[in-house]
Amino acid sequence: MGPLIYALCAIAAATCAYLLLQAFWRGGYRLLLWSGLCFVGLTLNNLILVADKIIVPHMDLSLWRTSVALIAMTILLYGLIWDAE
Repeated sequence: MGPLIYALCAIAAATCAYLLLQAFWRGGYRLLLWSGLCFVGLTLNNLILVADKIIVPHMDLSLWRTSVALIAMTILLYGLIWDAE
């Protein structure tokens, strides 16, 4: 059951990223850009989680997962604080 949930989380994050970036290209609101880029990072985070738990369970990829999530959240935080309109 775990692999299915991990895959669904990755698909949901990818869908959110796609929809946010598509809305940015249509409307041009920069907050949509930062949110979309954050969800791209969260998608990568979920894909690394799938790799960590399913593909290579003997390796510890938690540092990579945490680093990707930190970068994704930093991008969103930058957009919320310094790129306000």
